[in-house]
Amino acid sequence: MLPSDHFSEGPGPAFGFMFTLVPIFIGIVFIIVIGGIVFNGVRYMKNAKSPRSSEYARIISKRTEVRGSGHHHHGSDHTGGSARTHYYITLEFDNGERKEYLDVKKLYGLVAEGDTGYASIQGDWIVAFEREVSGAL
Repeated sequence: MLPSDHFSEGPGPAFGFMFTLVPIFIGIVFIIVIGGIVFNGVRYMKNAKSPRSSEYARIISKRTEVRGSGHHHHGSDHTGGSARTHYYITLEFDNGERKEYLDVKKLYGLVAEGDTGYASIQGDWIVAFEREVSGAL
């Protein structure tokens, strides 16, 4: 058998399966990634185009959520990855309704639970909070 004859037999069954499975897997991953990008873009545009309203509210709670992945290198304190922290503030309005908003203007460290005042809301975002000053010093 000549070396060129070996390649004329075609790929074996395992390779045929791989040539079918790998493109399907790559296509599914591609659709998921593009779908996620489109979904986040639509959600961002919805919030960005929403009208701003100012409502009197009380801050009920604050929380953080870490999204993404981080990894630890063995033997060192170095961490890496693409983790991102999102900050949320929950408001309670005069009618008793409570709603959580994404803090897009870095208000998280400037407000405390129990603060009252006027919250500027834009879609699912809290974009400002004007704290009510209580009593004289």
